[in-house]
Amino acid sequence: MKHEGMKLLLASGNKKKLAELQRVAAPLGVEVVSPADSGGLPEVVEDGDTFAANAAKKASSGARHSGLWTLADDSGLTVEALGGAPGVFSARFAGTHGDDEANNRKLLNDLADVPDQDRGAAFVCALALAAPKTGEIAFETMGRTSGEILREAQGEGGFGYDPLFRFTEPGFPVTGMVFGRLGAEEKASVSHRGRALRELELDLSRLLQDT
Repeated sequence: MKHEGMKLLLASGNKKKLAELQRVAAPLGVEVVSPADSGGLPEVVEDGDTFAANAAKKASSGARHSGLWTLADDSGLTVEALGGAPGVFSARFAGTHGDDEANNRKLLNDLADVPDQDRGAAFVCALALAAPKTGEIAFETMGRTSGEILREAQGEGGFGYDPLFRFTEPGFPVTGMVFGRLGAEEKASVSHRGRALRELELDLSRLLQDT
């Protein structure tokens, strides 16, 4: 079912996330817009203690402010040996938001004495879709990708912790490879965000059909 003329707001200024969502929504005739395209959004304090809580908070705020269906995500890295850290603090693990180099350095320092067999980790992505005006959450899903943390960075692809993350789930063409060495399509085939977006893709037309 086509929804020509419908707009879906992504509550993020991240261009890579925008491109991923536009790919999902295009076959449905849905135009995906960014905050810059819709007059901007108020800042949301991401103080939830889970990825899902932060995603829902951002989606609900964006929908109420814009009057559009709004999608938000919250994602990060969880490391078993660190009790699930950095978790919701992934982007600011070392103190400054978005400082990938410092975050990676802190992660390696914190895991310096952890043996290879105990360096298990996972990338997690929570997605939340909120209804226009009311901000009611209409859809939530979670994507998860398992792997392990290396002792030094490999590759220059991706962003964040990608150069330190080796994908270890069996049975995939990219099993055993480092996210920092994967192309965009290879990574999307197994990544936490790719998996969450595919769940959204299955439900998006149904969720929007009454609007």
